[in-house]
Amino acid sequence: MLSPCTILKMYWRTFVLVLSPILVAILPIVSATDESKCGYVMIMMAILWMTEALPLAVTALIPVFAFPVLGILPTGDVTRVYMKENIMMFIGGVTMAVAVEHCNLHKRIALFVILHLGQSPRRLMAGFMLTTMFLSMWISNTATTAMMVRVVDALLIELFTSSDKIEETVIPNGDFVVISNVQAPLELQGIENGGYVLDSDCECEVTKSGPIKCQRGKKEDKDQSRPKTIADMTLSDDCKALKDMCFLAVAYSANIGGTGSMTGTGSNLVLKGILASTFGESTGLNFASWMAFNVPGMILCVVCAWVWLQVLFMGLCRKGGQSIQKTTPEKEAALKKILSDQYKELGPITHQEKTVLFLFIVVVLLWLFRSPEFIPGWSDLFTDSNGKKLAIKDASSVILVIFLLFALPANLSFLKNIRSKEGPILPPAPGCLTWKVVQEKIPWGIVLLMGGGLALAEGCKKSGLSIWLGQQLVVFNAMPKLVTVFLICLLIAMLTEVASNTATASIFLPVLKEMAVNVNVNPLYLMLPATICCSYAFMLPVATPPNAIVYAAADMKSSDMMKAGIVMNILCVIIITVMINTLGVLMFDLYNMPDWALS
Repeated sequence: MLSPCTILKMYWRTFVLVLSPILVAILPIVSATDESKCGYVMIMMAILWMTEALPLAVTALIPVFAFPVLGILPTGDVTRVYMKENIMMFIGGVTMAVAVEHCNLHKRIALFVILHLGQSPRRLMAGFMLTTMFLSMWISNTATTAMMVRVVDALLIELFTSSDKIEETVIPNGDFVVISNVQAPLELQGIENGGYVLDSDCECEVTKSGPIKCQRGKKEDKDQSRPKTIADMTLSDDCKALKDMCFLAVAYSANIGGTGSMTGTGSNLVLKGILASTFGESTGLNFASWMAFNVPGMILCVVCAWVWLQVLFMGLCRKGGQSIQKTTPEKEAALKKILSDQYKELGPITHQEKTVLFLFIVVVLLWLFRSPEFIPGWSDLFTDSNGKKLAIKDASSVILVIFLLFALPANLSFLKNIRSKEGPILPPAPGCLTWKVVQEKIPWGIVLLMGGGLALAEGCKKSGLSIWLGQQLVVFNAMPKLVTVFLICLLIAMLTEVASNTATASIFLPVLKEMAVNVNVNPLYLMLPATICCSYAFMLPVATPPNAIVYAAADMKSSDMMKAGIVMNILCVIIITVMINTLGVLMFDLYNMPDWALS
């Protein structure tokens, strides 16, 4: 008979799904107000999102049936918010990222940067982090990490095998073998290595003035002896430290990089959607102002991560860590050759890559200069028949570019067909992006998750729950504003370790919006840093896909990730607290209550 612990372990999802609705039902039973009914749905979704008893995207569909049944919102109003402009912008941004990934442009950029930054451990880690950070601003953090992990794995294997192997020189007649750590006559030095190793049963005689006398060994099969992944190798403590340091650097950079642009992660667009639905477009937060505020903070966080990982694995926090920094010209040359070979394998840049790169730059410029506010934007040029300015949003820009990606050919084979008088006719070139690729690579579950978050926010607003919760948190008004921001950011950074960043943003941002109004501060002062902290999940493998990928690839201990991650959480929370009280105040006038928040 199964023990209760075994049953609970096997069927915990069933227990969560059955017991949670029953236990939380006390809210609408005791108080049948709209606030308590919406609170019931909110707590249920929070439990299911945090435990993942159901897929996140499936949980996000609960408002479609729960809000109409409980009388909070009609079905039409609920379903309408699942595909707002910011969700369309998210789909467009992800599709653009898929195009970059599909043509291998991201790998070309990564290898080029790492190849030219240098091959010492410090420079390599800087190259990994800068490349991952930049790519994660525009394409999926998961795809960026998966690609970078393969590059890091190949480089570490080369570094460890080149540092541990014994170089051998074979004399052509096979009478002697000279090993590099044995003093040998000068006339025997520099003979070309024939790739032989000693027989295991041969007897060798070592002398101070002469070579080792031994029979010729067998030819070594380097392909079979070379490990396929870093996890297959038995490493010394120093090598393990270097391995963990490099892999954690990739995960941290991917998480931080998502904060650099508005399309970097889903939680960023949840903030944009909540602000737009509540206050309209006059908040001053757009693609350009987002980057102007967040890119400096993103770079500061990555630099702190680069320094902290060196302190932890190379310096003060580890005995003998200085040996990790040691390198030789031979090792650096071997690593550079690996990078050069991988870059050469990509071949010359293709027409498809050039087209995608050009359109990528175009869409970023369209986002930045649609309505930059410090100068007139290009959207001001478009008016209706009455001369009224048209409300052109960022989604229009990216969908236009996506349309061009499907329409423009991946190669110029049609030119060869036109010029060719004889010979085979080449088939028409496919588009730079195909629908099959989009279907396979777009995370449709995240789209539903964002829709569910916006529906939850809409329900909280209509029911009055977010107003009630904001009134309960008015006690924070007694604290200094800086302390309030720090505590909120620290709380969210810790909670996002066990919950999706989009789900965390969907739960907390509506409450913080009302709290800000009640304590008479600019809503951006609380909501903007809280949104960014949803990406600061560095402690647990389950916190983010990048963490899980590097945890598996590096075969590291959870305790090692937690020890490094908890300091990163605190450092990044301090940085965003300082940034919002300096640059944020300067850009958005956060210490004064704006008119758009009082309307």
